Amino acid sequence: MTAERVLVLNCGSSSVKWRLYDGDDVMDKGTVERIGEAGGGPADHATAVREVIGKVDLTGLTAVGHRVVHGGQEFGEPVLVDDAVLAAIRDLAPLAPLHNPANLAGIEVARQALPDVPQVAVFDTAFHTTLPEAAATYAIDRDTARRYGIRRYGFHGTSHAYVSRRTADLLGRPYDEVNTITLHLGNGASACAVAGGRSVATSMGMSPLEGLVMGTRSGDLDPTIVFHLRREAGMGVDDIDDLLNHRSGLLGLTGANDMREVLTRRADGDPAATLAFDVYCRRITGYVGAYYALLGRVDAVTFTAGVGEHAAPVRAAALAGLDRLGIAVDPARNAGSGDRVISPDGAEVTVCVVGTDEEREIARAARAVATA
Repeated sequence: MTAERVLVLNCGSSSVKWRLYDGDDVMDKGTVERIGEAGGGPADHATAVREVIGKVDLTGLTAVGHRVVHGGQEFGEPVLVDDAVLAAIRDLAPLAPLHNPANLAGIEVARQALPDVPQVAVFDTAFHTTLPEAAATYAIDRDTARRYGIRRYGFHGTSHAYVSRRTADLLGRPYDEVNTITLHLGNGASACAVAGGRSVATSMGMSPLEGLVMGTRSGDLDPTIVFHLRREAGMGVDDIDDLLNHRSGLLGLTGANDMREVLTRRADGDPAATLAFDVYCRRITGYVGAYYALLGRVDAVTFTAGVGEHAAPVRAAALAGLDRLGIAVDPARNAGSGDRVISPDGAEVTVCVVGTDEEREIARAARAVATA
């Protein structure tokens, strides 16, 4: 055992992934899923984190690294957690209502259980601080935007950073020379255009609601829908927030937020599942085309996260029809597993599947901050 041991707690919208690292080695790991779901796992994130801490050997721990989704404009780097940091993360919760409260629960439980161990917050938004102002700015009254912090922040930054770097490794090229479109497709989903290691465009915006279709989130929609629901349906702001964040996406279209169930029902001829699949993939296709235009040159398109890594039909459908852009998927390679290239030999754009490793990135950052 060395002084390199770090526990990583990645509290997602409905899960807690945890890893115990000793240097680069994973000593223990696990995932608690279906948090808060009927007939599922623990009642809430605090309960799940207590269970994790209670069963893991934390002897000689250097730090606990926490994924925090929204850092606003306050946090561009990982930071040691104190009361002021906790308060700031809590204040940012309205911008990430599915995640920041879960992140906070994990931090608070870990601070109570391990009061002498440094707690480090690592923010999803940090990777996207390189967005050009033209990418980060919404076309609304600038004084209002400035006053209320309305801008594109972007999320899944730890994943997009890791995956784009790993893609450069697969291509055998320096990271700062590679242009990649990364597609993080899980219960939450986002696209990112990475130019030479820098995020220059991303689909999530002020909150994780914007962009691609997700498990329970709508992604892009006409803002007038919000006004229409308020005026015609009499829905309050909280009701609309709940609808778009918790009862939309795949869940709203099919009653199921799990792509595996959607694919099974689609194969059985369920029209609702078929439509949901088409809506989901069409949105991805649109972002790939748009980011191709923004980057000018694309070396790779890379799929990651639960859906991106495991749903071959999604990968094939999302990139179908893009042959004229040099983007194609080889069916045999697409059906494989592990980190790999799934485009045909000689393709102008390399299509990859890469398993994301947000926890390893978080461990590296937490160790650096705690031992600085």
